[in-house]
Amino acid sequence: MTTVSTRGKLRSSWDGFIEALTSETTVYVVKRLLQALLTLLLASALSFFIIQMAPGDYLDTLRENPKISPERLEQLKQQFGLDKSWPEQYGRWLWQVVTQGDFGTSFAYNRSVASLLWERVPATLLIAISSLIFTWLVAIPMGIVGAIYQQRWIDRVLQVLSYSGQGFPSFITALLLLIFAQNTSPLFPVGDMTSIDHADLTPLGKILDIGWHMILPTIALSVASFAGLQRIMRGQLLDVLRQDYIQTARAKGLPENKVVYVHALRNAINPIITLLGFEFAGLLSGAFIAEFFFNWPGLGRLILQALLVQDLYLVMASLMMGAVMLIVGNLLADLLLKAVDPRINLADIN
Repeated sequence: MTTVSTRGKLRSSWDGFIEALTSETTVYVVKRLLQALLTLLLASALSFFIIQMAPGDYLDTLRENPKISPERLEQLKQQFGLDKSWPEQYGRWLWQVVTQGDFGTSFAYNRSVASLLWERVPATLLIAISSLIFTWLVAIPMGIVGAIYQQRWIDRVLQVLSYSGQGFPSFITALLLLIFAQNTSPLFPVGDMTSIDHADLTPLGKILDIGWHMILPTIALSVASFAGLQRIMRGQLLDVLRQDYIQTARAKGLPENKVVYVHALRNAINPIITLLGFEFAGLLSGAFIAEFFFNWPGLGRLILQALLVQDLYLVMASLMMGAVMLIVGNLLADLLLKAVDPRINLADIN
């Protein structure tokens, strides 16, 4: 009877905890989404007017072409809404986004901005997310090993690798990988994300083909990131391992693996999870360098060209995409912190 009663109380307590957690999380997510709407509104307005402060506009390039008549230029000016004031242009754009989900028409491509982005987003996200996963799978274990074997030869080797990785900018790493690919050709393909005979391959062959093309761009994106993340993980774990409660756990005779991976790592990982928000936000911008060097068909070249020719609505959509990634990344990091450490009160965050 006592056992049944105890199980009932435990089940009731667990159900109450889940209900409270779900309620707290829902309220927090709704609150953050409402804040995100205001943030996106302010960010879009600021971005729009900063772009407009740049001298000239998209039509300046067309004016240099003698084959385009002044009448045609005037038609294009009216078609793109460039004959209106900045507030009017922004108001029209914002109204289209809110009511129709329409981010406008690209000046250079004369196509819907949304369709242009959706063509390139999968390729960019593929390489960016693979880089993020690879970075964390490599950096976290290396940081843990460095902390556990502090000042031993393996820790010194990892520190050398870390400092070396941080000392190379992404474009230098990409350039070195290109030289390596050239000297080992055709071992590592460079250029595009598929081979010439990609369409003739089996489904598994297509996946392997894309994966093989991703190796060098992923490494180029990951080197600097994993070097910094490894050092942060090592430092955080070392700080936790020096805490009194860790010494107490060891004095009680707990196995070292349990002390490190159960007690210490759980507290050391929290600041690392916070970084995930910024890592997620930088997925798109971080991939641009690798896309440029390895001719990866992503957003990099598209947005760079849009900036050069002042393709207003295409630039605006890319900036809003980056802002959304930042908001989603921070929200994801907060929820992961709550999942890892239930003691954290979401209401106290921010």
